[in-house]
Amino acid sequence: MASTLFSPIDIRGLTVPNRITVAPMCQYQAHDGVPSDWHMVHLGQFALGGVGLIIAEATGVVPEGRITPGCPGLWNDAQEAAFAGVVDFVRRYSPAKIGIQLAHAGRKASTLPPWEGSGPAQGDAAWETVGPSALPYLDTWPTPRAMDETAISDVITAFADSAKRAVRAGFDLIQIHAAHGYLLHQFLSPLSNQRTDRYGGSLENRLRLTLEVFRAVRAVVPDDVPVILRLSATDWVEGGWNPDEAVALSIALRDAGCDMIDVSSGGLDNRQKIVTGPGYQVAFSGKIRAESGIPTMAVGQITEAVQAETILMAGQADMISIARGMLWDPHWAWRAALALGEQIVLPASYARSNPALRNTPFITRK
Repeated sequence: MASTLFSPIDIRGLTVPNRITVAPMCQYQAHDGVPSDWHMVHLGQFALGGVGLIIAEATGVVPEGRITPGCPGLWNDAQEAAFAGVVDFVRRYSPAKIGIQLAHAGRKASTLPPWEGSGPAQGDAAWETVGPSALPYLDTWPTPRAMDETAISDVITAFADSAKRAVRAGFDLIQIHAAHGYLLHQFLSPLSNQRTDRYGGSLENRLRLTLEVFRAVRAVVPDDVPVILRLSATDWVEGGWNPDEAVALSIALRDAGCDMIDVSSGGLDNRQKIVTGPGYQVAFSGKIRAESGIPTMAVGQITEAVQAETILMAGQADMISIARGMLWDPHWAWRAALALGEQIVLPASYARSNPALRNTPFITRK
């Protein structure tokens, strides 16, 4: 019997050839927001590795929305052209689909890459950060400027403008980043959002910006292009954003035309107490899928093919997203196919490496 993991899935007008997704992972290798040769090789390797969907890393919709000075952006023509080249490579050499994650880091912006300590950037490399309230991520970090309604409106417009560029660059799918303690998540959580206007306080008010960003993006994207959202299901902190609130947001997003929720968790507050282990976030995906009726993508220490297949068959998710496991093994999908007894067609230049076809004629694909 064919596996669910290697069955196609329709997301709005897009048919993805299998349920394996390369999660968006920061690389810190852009220059002035322009993707570099690194991105061509990094994303290109996954295109050759048999996955169904690749999602490019968190991409700032404005310069000050980048996590670090080395993060990509999509607010100018040079960035759009560079991304278009990556998309063209994927399309020429792979049946995989490619999406992009549009993001604003809010109070977690203007930082150093991990190998330089991940703390606030200094000197000319730094810029002023913003957030829902004047509350720093850590006591030792700069205090962000609380956004007024003009700044909020500008961010909504920036997300929509970047979405237009993403479509022109050829991306098959757009993901909005509302997870891991970045700007939209900051508005969702009462730990970081202490506003008293229509963007703070009640759950309805805290959901407002995320829903307005989603609707603005959906309005400028062609009807057949999926728009999905990455969401932290919980802050893992008492009194913070929680799974029931995540369900409420997912229902509102479903009604607004969202096609899928990519379910992660945490990242907002360093007091978080996360209990990790294999598939430790899958239950959140299952809850959102069951209670909101929206398709979900599961992520979080999913490392084995049978584990991924079981998650799908149990109805806890519709797709599987893999991050660090893909960095370690870009051919994860090839090995998963062998483990599940699936036949996959490798790129022509690699076909002779397939152990399952070692004694069969050379298989080709453009």
